[in-house]
Amino acid sequence: MNKISLIGWTEFKRLFNSPLAWSILAILQFILALMFLLLLDGFIVGIQNEGVGKELSLGVTDVVVSRIYLWAGVIMLVVIPILTMRSFAEERMNKTLALLISSPITFTQLVLGKFTGLLMLIVLIVAMVSLMPLSLSLGTSLDYGRIATSALGLFLLLGSFTAAGIYISSLTSQAMIAAISTFGLLLLFIVLYMSGTSSTSASELFIYLSHISHFFSFTDGMLNSRDIIYYLLFTVLFLVLTIRRLDNQRLGA
Repeated sequence: MNKISLIGWTEFKRLFNSPLAWSILAILQFILALMFLLLLDGFIVGIQNEGVGKELSLGVTDVVVSRIYLWAGVIMLVVIPILTMRSFAEERMNKTLALLISSPITFTQLVLGKFTGLLMLIVLIVAMVSLMPLSLSLGTSLDYGRIATSALGLFLLLGSFTAAGIYISSLTSQAMIAAISTFGLLLLFIVLYMSGTSSTSASELFIYLSHISHFFSFTDGMLNSRDIIYYLLFTVLFLVLTIRRLDNQRLGA
């Protein structure tokens, strides 16, 4: 565990040694802050249209809080491939992967360490996203339970994105190819959801296989063990595949 933590902390610091992580965080926060203000403005306009003193059909949690988490999930569909593309592709391109493989650490420790480093950044991103809806507590009452489930759902969603991205990065030596391939894979799961909910080709299986469908439950304030298990299995599957890929490479496969 100490080796995993050490690798994770090293990977986390390495992300901030280049402008990449700083730039992504700045752009991400700017876009989400803009979306947050637009959603808040729409909610205020809705209050004015329905009339002050009347019971609103949707509260601030429905209109602003849940949707900002949904937008964060959609935007991270593009961001995560950029963050994960260098995990192993860059190591292979710089000829340092062989050194890592021959070092006194197991493949499990190496993969989990890199995954942990990216998870640290994800925790930071989720915290930054959560600060925006929490700021509304200064002027209105919020459903903190729903905020908590939305934050948990976003963390699990991004964790699954990251595991898939690390696996794709282990397959190639070109970081850009890894990013594009990861985005294509994650987009495929979105297409599965769209296909599963289509009136002409509705499929419960496609809906279940899509990671975004499970995220909706969290933003709706529902904590379902089925959704948590799905994300855990999805993440573990791709981490195991990454470990197997590195093991096969060591054996010359």
